[in-house]
Amino acid sequence: MSLSRYELFSRVGRDLFLSGAVTSHGGNLSVRAGDSIFITRRGSMLGRLAEGDLVETSIDECDVDAECSRELVVHRAIYCATGARAIVHAHTTHTIFRSLIEDDIRPIDSESLYVIGASVPVLAPRRTIASPEAAEMLATALQNVSVAVLRSHGPFAIADTLEEAFYRISALEASCRVLDLRDSVGRELR
Repeated sequence: MSLSRYELFSRVGRDLFLSGAVTSHGGNLSVRAGDSIFITRRGSMLGRLAEGDLVETSIDECDVDAECSRELVVHRAIYCATGARAIVHAHTTHTIFRSLIEDDIRPIDSESLYVIGASVPVLAPRRTIASPEAAEMLATALQNVSVAVLRSHGPFAIADTLEEAFYRISALEASCRVLDLRDSVGRELR
């Protein structure tokens, strides 16, 4: 059985909320279909998406943009620079913490190394939320990796599907928890 676009957004949004990856009104999701972008509405609650919370806009600026997530400028830039078909942006706590103390996040657990690779860049634009500078930095970084983090704001992951992009966000957050635990014990790991 095939799920509708709304059902896919709803499931991933709910999983993001239930996992603690977003606050009540945080984060955003989008998919690209040709020259259309389907993105969550500005101010929507990912854990409780309604069908009206999914907005269709264009890869180019258009009249409905004001209804879209503020991060539309970032999503557009990423789609134009990469072959991504889906983007998930979250505000994962441990990942944000690591972004405040590191310039790249280097997973040490096997699953994260497999899913997201050996290094995730941390980018530091002057303005992290919905800025053209953040959009340009992410678009460049995501040409080489599947997930990148804006310092103090959170990760953006790209993939062919929302579920796959969520997996990358989830693996990065788990990796950051492991790194935080490693740092808390003050002992050398084996």
